[in-house]
Amino acid sequence: MHFGADEAGKGPVLGSMFVAAVRAEPTELPDDVGDSKSIASAKRQALAAAIREQAAATEVVEIPVERIDDPETDMNGLTVAGHAEAVSAVAEAGGAGYVDACDTNAVRFERRVGKQIDYELDLRAEHGADESYRIVGAASILAKVARERHVDELAADYGEVGSGYPSDPTTRTFLESFVEEHGRLPACARRSWQTSQDVLNAVDQSSLTDF
Repeated sequence: MHFGADEAGKGPVLGSMFVAAVRAEPTELPDDVGDSKSIASAKRQALAAAIREQAAATEVVEIPVERIDDPETDMNGLTVAGHAEAVSAVAEAGGAGYVDACDTNAVRFERRVGKQIDYELDLRAEHGADESYRIVGAASILAKVARERHVDELAADYGEVGSGYPSDPTTRTFLESFVEEHGRLPACARRSWQTSQDVLNAVDQSSLTDF
C-alpha cells in the first residue's frame, strides 16, 4: 500500500491552498484516476467520492489566506508544511510513496517534507508525479475538488470571482470593483500577492486623478 500527495491553489490571488494525501493500493483506485487538470470538473467530483470510499485513508489540509499572508512564512515553506501534515495523517511508519515536487529542485522538496514528518518513510518527490503515479493523481483530484468547492463558496459570498488566478480577467475585475467600492481588498484576497498590490495602487492612482 502506497501514499501520495499533491496540492491545488498555490498560485491564485484569492482563497486558500489545499494539500491532499491518499493511502491506498493503486490498483484499487478508480480506473480514470490521473492528473486532475486533465479531468473535467464533474468527473473529478465523482472520482473524488470514489477515492474516498476505496482508499485506506485520505486527508485534505487547508492553508488559509491568513497563513499565506503571514510575513513570517513563504509559499515554499507552507507547501512543504502542508505536504508533511497531509502525509503524516495517512502514511504508516516505514511506508512508501510519492509527492508532487512543488519546488524547482525535487530532491530539496523531498528532503524538506521528510524532515517535518516524525517517523521514517520511503518518500520520493518528483515533478509531474500526478501524471506518473496513480496514487498522486488521486491526491491531486482531492486537492483540486477541495479548491473548486472553496472557490464556489467565495462566489456565493462575493458574487462572480472567476478562478482566483491573477491571469483570469474575471478575478481581476472582481478585485478592482471591490477595492473601488470598499477602499480595501476583500478578506479572501492574498494581500501579499503583487496582483493585490497592483490593484490597490491602480485604484489609489485613479482616485488622485479625480482631483
